[in-house]
Amino acid sequence: MLIPRQKTPNLTLPMLDGGRFDLSSETNERGTVICFYRGLHCPICANYLKELEARIEAFAERGVNCIAISSDGEDRTRAMAEKIEAKALRFAYDLPLTVARDWGLYISTSRGKTSIGIEEPALFSEPGLFMVTPEQSLYYGSVQTMPFVRPHFSELLGALDFAIANDYPARGEYTGDV
Repeated sequence: MLIPRQKTPNLTLPMLDGGRFDLSSETNERGTVICFYRGLHCPICANYLKELEARIEAFAERGVNCIAISSDGEDRTRAMAEKIEAKALRFAYDLPLTVARDWGLYISTSRGKTSIGIEEPALFSEPGLFMVTPEQSLYYGSVQTMPFVRPHFSELLGALDFAIANDYPARGEYTGDV
């Protein structure tokens, strides 16, 4: 389990722009939003990523970078970026499922073709949304067992505004006896 205020796992993956995403090299004022999505086969992911794409500038105004990541390969990732008409959202691909597990993501098995007629990979990770500080410690995290009922980016932006205005710390860091 990831613990707020503690270092997150390393994350280095190829990106669609030809570069590499390296979480430890992110240089922004307040951190990085990492949106792990299921893959091209998921219509809910496409809508969710469209919402994130629409808010990239708002996150950037607050000193936060964003990236979308899945275990899909380059071709399927590029198809997702094209599907949502991404212009600002960065995409990384080839997430090893062992790394997905390190981040606490749930892993699912294929059920064949989805409602949009795209084959699910044999194994893939379920969604997760994280905000990681510039020091690579966990500030916010949410993982799901299913594609439904995800955190809203507008609410995350509102929470970020509150956290900035009030110097609000990450919560959930206690690991002692209860």
